[in-house]
Amino acid sequence: MKFDKDCEVVWHDRKRFMGMPLSFTRYYIVKKGNEWIKLFRHKGFLSSVIDEVNLYRCFDLTLTATLADKIFGTGSIKVESNDAGVPEFHMYHISNPYKIRDLLSNLIEIERKKRRVGITEFQAPQD
Repeated sequence: MKFDKDCEVVWHDRKRFMGMPLSFTRYYIVKKGNEWIKLFRHKGFLSSVIDEVNLYRCFDLTLTATLADKIFGTGSIKVESNDAGVPEFHMYHISNPYKIRDLLSNLIEIERKKRRVGITEFQAPQD
């Protein structure tokens, strides 16, 4: 996948099958200077679909690791965002999922602080 010359790929991986990258689904975390950090998913070979989410829009991360994932050192991460186009961003069967979850969590917090974005949580009144 091609990015601008001043963009830096912070992390990339492929969807894996039994620990091997045999898929045409690729994931990227890309940073452009101090302007933005985005999460990309590029699916396809002959025809492609590319999804992107600004990290400051993300508000929840969920890591799932099945027994097979644990055996092969992979796992899946679901990123929930308030982006209308991609409200749930799934990264299936990536290697080092715990490390990537921590990286994403830290980058999300950095972007949210930089843009002064916060999440308001509401609780129903207790009877």
